[in-house]
Amino acid sequence: MKKITALALALAMALSLVGCGGNTNAGSGSNAGSTSGNSSQAGVDLSNLSVTCVVPYDAGGGTDAVMRGLADAAKGSFKNITVENRSGAGGATGMLYGANAKNDGSIVTMITVELATLEAMGNNAGLTYTMFKPIMMVNSAASAITVRADDDRFNTLEEFIEYSKNNEVSVGNSGLGAIWHLAAAGLAKEADTTFKHVGYDGANGAITDLLGGHIDAVSVSYAEVDSFVKSGDLKVLGVMSNERLEAIPDVPTCKECGYDAVLGTWRGLGVPASTPDEVVDELYRIFSEAAESDAFKEFMANTNNVIDIMDGESFNTMIGEQLDLYTQLVDELGLKVTA
Repeated sequence: MKKITALALALAMALSLVGCGGNTNAGSGSNAGSTSGNSSQAGVDLSNLSVTCVVPYDAGGGTDAVMRGLADAAKGSFKNITVENRSGAGGATGMLYGANAKNDGSIVTMITVELATLEAMGNNAGLTYTMFKPIMMVNSAASAITVRADDDRFNTLEEFIEYSKNNEVSVGNSGLGAIWHLAAAGLAKEADTTFKHVGYDGANGAITDLLGGHIDAVSVSYAEVDSFVKSGDLKVLGVMSNERLEAIPDVPTCKECGYDAVLGTWRGLGVPASTPDEVVDELYRIFSEAAESDAFKEFMANTNNVIDIMDGESFNTMIGEQLDLYTQLVDELGLKVTA
């Protein structure tokens, strides 16, 4: 078995352990009922705080949607809460801004798997996961290879792969070193082929260019292409998960097609590492309650996003473990950025 297979399986196991088998209910993750990992401290009141939630990608993508849904569910707990998009450098620009922000809880950043992948790539602009104190993980998603519905070259994943072995196939992703880049690269490695990787500042730009016929495919999450699949503009050829997705049960996994690539993303909340524990605990209480609300559950179900809750301490441990895994993956794929 190739090294990429072992690494992909290890990553898949890490994600499945996080989500307890793909749970869609808030509160299902490791120690979900606890605080961020610190002992509860009374007396912290954030109800008069104005909170800005930083999304490190363009508006319209999956990360943006999840953050806006969660912020809306938490809006009654703060003086006010807004979402701000700070895209660039595959997510590093926005996450660096959040990591260096005030440590009073007023700036909360949606941290993503790119916090680990960018560091593994050496393309992190100085960003490291230790610059954050994670509050909680919110959701996870597998990569979905998606093409235009009217592209008759590709009606199956096998046709897509075979075509790429003799022709240039451009695959859009959410940025160099971002998870959708690594997912497509991992599939290409497993299938013994090559793709032309085209990076964007978030999945939305990649999807827009796919719809316009400027690229051949995208490797983003199904939630990010769902509306276009339902409208008949796009079609999904395969998903990089252990099991078929409930939303598209007729679409096979890459494993079923003979390509053992299981890769995906996770998203959560973080604040600067110097933020007091009692502030992090209160933020965890507020946002975990928001994630358990009927409104957020309905929003996530309607957008085909999986809720995966993990407390801050466990989330921090997982990020460190995934950094090690992605560092090995990047080395195996030869994707390390050199000066």
